[in-house]
Amino acid sequence: MNHIVNIYENINNSTRNNSDCPPVVLPEEIFFTISIFGVLENLIILLAVIKNRNLQLPMYFFICSLAISDMLGSLFKILENILIMIRNLGYLKPGGNFESIADDIIDSMFILSLLGSIFSLSVIAVDRYITIFHALRYHSIMTMRRTAVILMMIWTFCTGSGITMVIFSHHIPTVLTFTSLFPLMLVFILCLYIHMFLLAHSHIRKISTFSRANMKGAITLTILLGIFIFCWAPFVLHVLLMTFCPNNPYCACYMSLFQVNGMLIMCNAVIDPFIYAFRSPELKEALTKMIF
Repeated sequence: MNHIVNIYENINNSTRNNSDCPPVVLPEEIFFTISIFGVLENLIILLAVIKNRNLQLPMYFFICSLAISDMLGSLFKILENILIMIRNLGYLKPGGNFESIADDIIDSMFILSLLGSIFSLSVIAVDRYITIFHALRYHSIMTMRRTAVILMMIWTFCTGSGITMVIFSHHIPTVLTFTSLFPLMLVFILCLYIHMFLLAHSHIRKISTFSRANMKGAITLTILLGIFIFCWAPFVLHVLLMTFCPNNPYCACYMSLFQVNGMLIMCNAVIDPFIYAFRSPELKEALTKMIF
């Protein structure tokens, strides 16, 4: 597979010999099962928002954007497993044009999942900030038209970036760009959240009751951010180590956990919908009515 996504397959024999850590291999059935759950859970979230008018608000559309990102991360693994299965059955020529094109499409989905998650979390953080500190003007600031424009801009940029990164994936500047987006956007989100909570603490009496109630939403999204960092950071570190110190025994030892890091990414898509449901009474009620 491609250099960025299936980087573990490119570790040469000398790298493995330099490390005493055997690669941790997980059954493909685990990845496939987790991915299926991730797709289904996030699909339910999307359907709940589409079917309920009271959920068709900017905040929930931004959450849908994050859910789509999670779905892409799960679909990537499902399609990869299907492609490998077809190749193993002899219906696909190894290293052929079709496999190469399919690899690029699947890898683009993976990168799109990461970029979509980063930018969705960023715009959700901005939305929470406006909700809390500009509550009276929120609906005039965050209109549905602006919401649609923001989402279109995010996904257009992410799609273009994903395709570009796959095309130039073997170049070190591309890897640096790919990995630098992760900490840069997280620093932006963390700074915004810190400013938000400090401002809320120092002006607690000036903040309206409506805004204080929306602090729960900010806390929810802080939890989402923490889960995102926990699930994606190990893989981003893996990409950096594979690029800059593939023959170092300590780096190689960490890279032996590649499949574990991949499973964490799959788990992110499964965990997020539970956070939405448990932290949002409106969404929980809508899901309950839809499922039961």
